[in-house]
Amino acid sequence: MAQIAAEDIGKRTKQEDRRLMWLSFKRNKACYLMLAPFMIFFIIFTVVPVVMSLPMGFTDFNMAQAPKYIGLSNYTTLFLSDKIFVKSIRVTIVFALFTGPVSYILCFVLAWLINELHPKLKTIFTLIFYAPSMANVYTVWQLIFSGDMNGYMNSFLMNLGFINSPIQWLTDANYVLGATIVVQLWISLGAGFLALRAGFQNIDRSMYEAGAIEGIKTRWQELIYIVIPSMGPQLMFAAVMQIVSSFTAGTVAQNLVGFPSTDYRAHTIMTHAYDYGWVRYEMGYASAICMVLFVVMYALNKLISKVLSKYMD
Repeated sequence: MAQIAAEDIGKRTKQEDRRLMWLSFKRNKACYLMLAPFMIFFIIFTVVPVVMSLPMGFTDFNMAQAPKYIGLSNYTTLFLSDKIFVKSIRVTIVFALFTGPVSYILCFVLAWLINELHPKLKTIFTLIFYAPSMANVYTVWQLIFSGDMNGYMNSFLMNLGFINSPIQWLTDANYVLGATIVVQLWISLGAGFLALRAGFQNIDRSMYEAGAIEGIKTRWQELIYIVIPSMGPQLMFAAVMQIVSSFTAGTVAQNLVGFPSTDYRAHTIMTHAYDYGWVRYEMGYASAICMVLFVVMYALNKLISKVLSKYMD
């Protein structure tokens, strides 16, 4: 009779795992059927392009001819010859450092403050702060940052005496990146913000009572010892969403300050990929740019996962 090692006691075999997975699928088939449309589109339009971009980054592909393998040529050109790409790295880092952490903290603080309001006010303020992420707000901000004396920002500053002549917020190289960062912060309260709102609502109220018995007296103590440890999944999701949005932001700059921006001051890595992919149709080179961005984002997500792992249990 075969002996079973002590560490193998209680472990399931692969056949048992497959059987339990199949039973779980049959038991929850309605849920999987409802998820199917989203998953199909997600796989076709997100997973497949990401997987295809890796081999395409080693080719010369203009969409009119068959891809031609060129090895690491695209990557060496990126880092050694493409001065605009090097500049886009600096712009992206500055952009991400401002919009990522600030937006993440802003999402958390606003979700926390809204959670303290009356239920009806919660709904109203959640809609107010979430709406900009869904709407096309660029026209409004172009009016605010208009370069003539009737622009809201220029008019406000001139009336207060801070400036004597209008500032070209959207064309002056000294201001285009700052204006883009402001607008990105305004529209960044998206899915991460809603996840944090849901996280606050799902905290068991009995935990606050238990905390009060243990000596927790202030809201700050509740936040540190109860709220944050109870919101690990939501904090993780919001962090991932903010990393993705801050590193892939390119639409804001294109719609607000033009393409390309003055002296490439608001030219991010994603904008550079758009330039080569959808303007020049150099898909191999654009794939190499996207792969570099993907590796950076993946490394940051792993770092964030490690930092927040203690709140995931």
